Amino acid sequence: MIRRQGALQLGLLWLREGGWTMKLYDATYSGHAHRVRLLCGLLKLDLELEPVDMKAQAHKSPEYLALNPFGQVPVLEDADVVLRDSVAIILYLAENYDDDRTFLPLDPIARAHVYEWLATSAGPLYLGPSRARVIKAFGRPGDHEQAVATSHQLLGIMNSHLEARSWLVGDGPTLADVACYSYVAVADEGGIDLAGYPHVRAWLARVEGLDGFVPMPRLAKA
Repeated sequence: MIRRQGALQLGLLWLREGGWTMKLYDATYSGHAHRVRLLCGLLKLDLELEPVDMKAQAHKSPEYLALNPFGQVPVLEDADVVLRDSVAIILYLAENYDDDRTFLPLDPIARAHVYEWLATSAGPLYLGPSRARVIKAFGRPGDHEQAVATSHQLLGIMNSHLEARSWLVGDGPTLADVACYSYVAVADEGGIDLAGYPHVRAWLARVEGLDGFVPMPRLAKA
């Protein structure tokens, strides 16, 4: 099943065939955690979810800090591999479990463009839609007006980029789409209207139509 049968891949395959399931330390409404759940759905990977009670500060417990000293979700355990940071996790999953090399292309130019969008997900996407949502919906401190402005700048760029293409990179879905989907899908929860970005909305619909798609949970309305 796994093409690059190095020692690590063979060991993980042996463990999985013996009943090992990857575990994700998860928070339901975290877009960072969702992008891992989404990729696992698209790759048809079994995933055990271990909820982390953020309200109870479980992510600051000594046990959790031993997994991720930054006290953030998600964390992935795959046999003896422990990874923090959602981008690192989805890169790992694509490298090890994407048989067709769909989500992380082998072509160096296409791969570089995927990396561009991964950087965008950790920069403008985080500082824009993600932060606007955290401030508005979760009452965290921050400059909501600036986050909204950053969001609209990003969405304008994405909308123009998607005008003549279906996916962020290449002719099919990649990690670029996985990394950027979650927080854009719930941008309205941060007070950001997607009505003016038709190509972005069409792209969201295409992601949602993929086989194995896992929805991003929406916050309950008051």
